[in-house]
Amino acid sequence: MEFAGEIWYWHGPAPWYFITVPEDESTYFEAEANFVTYGWGMIPVQAEIGDSVWDTSMFPKDGRYILPVKAAVRRAEELDDGDVPTVRLRLRSWSVS
Repeated sequence: MEFAGEIWYWHGPAPWYFITVPEDESTYFEAEANFVTYGWGMIPVQAEIGDSVWDTSMFPKDGRYILPVKAAVRRAEELDDGDVPTVRLRLRSWSVS
């Protein structure tokens, strides 16, 4: 799945940068959630922006999903708050080690 999304900064107790997954794509992930979630609605994905690929988990917020964007990815792709990169997502299976 591919879409463009704006990077935004969350000023919480553990500050992070996120991209909100668009509504149509969030609907798809919500439909698949029961097959891959490991609790609290978390959905494991492989994310790609530019040449950067990483494993992470999206989680629900306000009826959509949000994707955390690591500092290493933001540095490598020269991204900051307000930028709108193209994101590619693939579902990952979750397993207990």
